[in-house]
Amino acid sequence: MQFLSDNAAAVHPAVWQAMIAADAADAPYDNDVLSRALDAAFTALLGRECAALWVATGTAANCLALASMVQPHGAVVCHREAHIEMDEAGAPGFYLHGAKLLLANGESGKITPETVAAVIDPIRNDVHQVQPHAVSITQASEYGCIYRSDELAALSAFAVARGLGLHMDGARFANAVAFLDCAPGEACAGMDALSFGFVKNGGMGAEAVVLFDPEAARMIRYRRKRAGHLQSKGRFMAAQILALLEGDLWLENARAANAAAAEIAAAAAGRLLHAVEANEVFLACTPDEREALRAQGFGFYDWGREAARLVTAWDAKTEHVSALARAIAAL
Repeated sequence: MQFLSDNAAAVHPAVWQAMIAADAADAPYDNDVLSRALDAAFTALLGRECAALWVATGTAANCLALASMVQPHGAVVCHREAHIEMDEAGAPGFYLHGAKLLLANGESGKITPETVAAVIDPIRNDVHQVQPHAVSITQASEYGCIYRSDELAALSAFAVARGLGLHMDGARFANAVAFLDCAPGEACAGMDALSFGFVKNGGMGAEAVVLFDPEAARMIRYRRKRAGHLQSKGRFMAAQILALLEGDLWLENARAANAAAAEIAAAAAGRLLHAVEANEVFLACTPDEREALRAQGFGFYDWGREAARLVTAWDAKTEHVSALARAIAAL
């Protein structure tokens, strides 16, 4: 009974079918019919003119997006527990040729204009100090919490006023949209670039870099090639993405994952460490209690010495979710 990560979930059957259907001769790289359909698909979905490029990993999506707005002598402000800081093995510095990450505080993995200002205001505007070039936020956050429209508007206004680019790590963007029950464009309003996650939500190995600046998109195509992410048979990447966008399958999958997390959260009573708004549940749990859950067949990650992280996926089995909920309630 697997609750380690939504990365461990199955590939959705529609994705497999789309990849099989794409297995025919077409132009290589991103000149095929499916890859050329991505710009229009994301423009329609997000309600803003944009360019969308496939890549194989979320790490590449984040780093290439940030490369569109950050110079090697600059910096990105992010939450101190952001994925780009904690879980990408220094990839931002590698892709950005030495650019620095500046770490901000914030409740439940979210930052605000005030917490960003606290980091960048002490920086002198001279060549002896690294200057901030961009802000990166995560939707949903590392703790599964969602930025509302007013929070996004405040961050966007702040970024514009300070001349900073604004990037959204949307590894679980689908879960955020499902929770907000809003138009997808509202959940990323004001962004200059979006990493749109698919692997956690039924994809096999394709993510999207969405850029709202045509010149930035042109430049990132060269960076993607240089980074080794321009696959010769790109139609198989595009096929995955389009299959999940078709008929809002991506949202259906995210709603299923969110509902499973909500059922577990309801059984966790006073143990919850953060509000459960997406598909992650963080709960206070002693080592002995965690061992008791594992002895019943549940897989999950420890979160420090006194907590656990449980992640639900689009394909979470109802009986497994209910069993875990009962087991937690009985602790």
